Amino acid sequence: MKWLDIAKSWARSIKRDVAALWIAARDPRVPMHVKISAAAVAAFALSPIDLIPDFVPILGYLDDLLIVPLGIALVVRMIDPALMAEFRFEALSRGRPVSRAGLIIVVMIFGHWRQSGSSGGSGRGPTEARCVQWNDARTVVTYL
Repeated sequence: MKWLDIAKSWARSIKRDVAALWIAARDPRVPMHVKISAAAVAAFALSPIDLIPDFVPILGYLDDLLIVPLGIALVVRMIDPALMAEFRFEALSRGRPVSRAGLIIVVMIFGHWRQSGSSGGSGRGPTEARCVQWNDARTVVTYL
Protein backbone atom coordinates (compact mmCIF):
# COMPACT_ATOMS: atom_id res chain seq x y z
CA MET A 1 0.00 0.00 0.00
CA LYS A 2 3.02 2.26 -0.06
CA TRP A 3 2.40 3.31 -3.68
CA LEU A 4 -1.14 4.42 -2.75
CA ASP A 5 0.22 6.72 -0.05
CA ILE A 6 2.72 8.16 -2.52
CA ALA A 7 -0.05 8.76 -5.10
CA LYS A 8 -2.26 10.49 -2.50
CA SER A 9 0.62 12.70 -1.42
CA TRP A 10 1.43 13.59 -5.03
CA ALA A 11 -2.23 14.47 -5.72
CA ARG A 12 -2.37 16.71 -2.63
CA SER A 13 0.81 18.50 -3.71
CA ILE A 14 -0.61 19.04 -7.22
CA LYS A 15 -3.79 20.49 -5.74
CA ARG A 16 -1.79 22.75 -3.42
CA ASP A 17 0.48 23.94 -6.24
CA VAL A 18 -2.46 24.78 -8.51
CA ALA A 19 -3.89 26.98 -5.75
CA ALA A 20 -0.42 28.47 -5.17
CA LEU A 21 -0.11 29.32 -8.87
CA TRP A 22 -3.53 30.95 -8.77
CA ILE A 23 -2.25 33.12 -5.89
CA ALA A 24 1.04 33.82 -7.72
CA ALA A 25 -0.84 35.04 -10.78
CA ARG A 26 -2.30 37.84 -8.62
CA ASP A 27 0.80 38.80 -6.67
CA PRO A 28 2.56 42.06 -7.68
CA ARG A 29 6.03 40.63 -6.87
CA VAL A 30 5.79 38.06 -9.67
CA PRO A 31 6.99 39.13 -13.17
CA MET A 32 4.27 39.57 -15.80
CA HIS A 33 5.34 36.66 -18.05
CA VAL A 34 5.29 34.33 -15.02
CA LYS A 35 1.88 35.68 -13.97
CA ILE A 36 0.48 34.89 -17.41
CA SER A 37 1.96 31.38 -17.34
CA ALA A 38 0.73 30.75 -13.79
CA ALA A 39 -2.76 31.97 -14.64
CA ALA A 40 -2.90 29.80 -17.76
CA VAL A 41 -1.79 26.65 -15.93
CA ALA A 42 -4.13 27.27 -12.98
CA ALA A 43 -7.06 28.02 -15.30
CA PHE A 44 -6.38 24.87 -17.35
CA ALA A 45 -6.11 22.74 -14.20
CA LEU A 46 -9.27 24.16 -12.61
CA SER A 47 -11.34 24.31 -15.78
CA PRO A 48 -14.10 21.76 -16.26
CA ILE A 49 -13.26 21.72 -19.98
CA ASP A 50 -10.61 19.15 -20.91
CA LEU A 51 -8.19 19.38 -23.79
CA ILE A 52 -8.87 15.72 -24.50
CA PRO A 53 -12.27 14.42 -23.26
CA ASP A 54 -11.94 11.83 -20.49
CA PHE A 55 -14.09 9.28 -22.30
CA VAL A 56 -11.38 8.82 -24.96
CA PRO A 57 -9.57 5.63 -23.89
CA ILE A 58 -6.12 6.18 -22.38
CA LEU A 59 -5.62 9.58 -24.04
CA GLY A 60 -8.54 11.09 -22.10
CA TYR A 61 -6.57 11.22 -18.87
CA LEU A 62 -3.34 12.28 -20.56
CA ASP A 63 -3.92 15.98 -19.88
CA ASP A 64 -4.73 15.27 -16.22
CA LEU A 65 -1.75 12.99 -15.65
CA LEU A 66 0.96 14.61 -17.78
CA ILE A 67 0.13 18.08 -19.11
CA VAL A 68 -1.06 19.64 -15.84
CA PRO A 69 1.85 18.36 -13.69
CA LEU A 70 4.39 19.35 -16.36
CA GLY A 71 2.86 22.82 -16.64
CA ILE A 72 2.92 23.21 -12.87
CA ALA A 73 6.55 22.09 -12.69
CA LEU A 74 7.62 24.53 -15.41
CA VAL A 75 5.88 27.53 -13.83
CA VAL A 76 7.08 26.65 -10.31
CA ARG A 77 10.65 26.76 -11.63
CA MET A 78 10.05 30.31 -12.92
CA ILE A 79 8.95 31.58 -9.49
CA ASP A 80 11.46 32.55 -6.78
CA PRO A 81 11.62 29.64 -4.26
CA ALA A 82 10.98 31.94 -1.27
CA LEU A 83 7.87 33.37 -2.95
CA MET A 84 6.68 29.91 -3.96
CA ALA A 85 7.01 28.70 -0.36
CA GLU A 86 4.90 31.67 0.73
CA PHE A 87 2.28 30.96 -1.93
CA ARG A 88 2.14 27.28 -0.96
CA PHE A 89 1.63 28.19 2.70
CA GLU A 90 -1.15 30.61 1.74
CA ALA A 91 -2.72 27.97 -0.53
CA LEU A 92 -2.89 25.53 2.38
CA SER A 93 -4.64 28.09 4.58
CA ARG A 94 -7.16 29.10 1.90
CA GLY A 95 -9.86 26.98 0.32
CA ARG A 96 -10.24 26.19 -3.34
CA PRO A 97 -9.74 29.23 -5.62
CA VAL A 98 -12.93 30.91 -6.79
CA SER A 99 -13.04 33.22 -9.79
CA ARG A 100 -16.30 34.74 -10.94
CA ALA A 101 -14.58 36.07 -14.08
CA GLY A 102 -13.35 32.55 -14.86
CA LEU A 103 -16.87 31.19 -14.41
CA ILE A 104 -18.26 33.81 -16.77
CA ILE A 105 -15.61 33.01 -19.40
CA VAL A 106 -16.29 29.25 -19.21
CA VAL A 107 -20.06 29.82 -19.46
CA MET A 108 -19.56 32.14 -22.45
CA ILE A 109 -17.31 29.61 -24.21
CA PHE A 110 -19.77 26.80 -23.56
CA GLY A 111 -22.68 28.96 -24.72
CA HIS A 112 -20.86 29.87 -27.93
CA TRP A 113 -19.92 26.23 -28.51
CA ARG A 114 -23.49 25.12 -27.86
CA GLN A 115 -24.95 27.77 -30.16
CA SER A 116 -22.54 27.17 -33.04
CA GLY A 117 -22.75 23.40 -32.68
CA SER A 118 -20.04 20.83 -32.38
CA SER A 119 -20.90 18.82 -35.47
CA GLY A 120 -18.59 20.48 -37.95
CA GLY A 121 -20.35 23.84 -38.09
CA SER A 122 -23.67 22.45 -39.31
CA GLY A 123 -25.56 24.65 -36.86
CA ARG A 124 -26.87 21.74 -34.84
CA GLY A 125 -25.95 21.40 -31.20
CA PRO A 126 -24.32 18.23 -29.89
CA THR A 127 -27.67 16.71 -28.88
CA GLU A 128 -29.28 17.48 -32.25
CA ALA A 129 -26.64 15.78 -34.39
CA ARG A 130 -27.97 13.69 -37.23
CA CYS A 131 -27.96 9.92 -36.70
CA VAL A 132 -27.87 7.69 -39.77
CA GLN A 133 -28.87 4.06 -39.48
CA TRP A 134 -29.50 1.21 -41.93
CA ASN A 135 -32.86 -0.52 -41.68
CA ASP A 136 -33.74 -4.06 -42.84
CA ALA A 137 -34.44 -2.99 -46.43
CA ARG A 138 -30.90 -1.53 -46.67
CA THR A 139 -32.13 2.04 -46.96
CA VAL A 140 -30.86 4.91 -44.88
CA VAL A 141 -33.07 6.16 -42.07
CA THR A 142 -32.15 9.57 -40.71
CA TYR A 143 -33.12 10.78 -37.26
CA LEU A 144 -32.74 14.27 -35.84
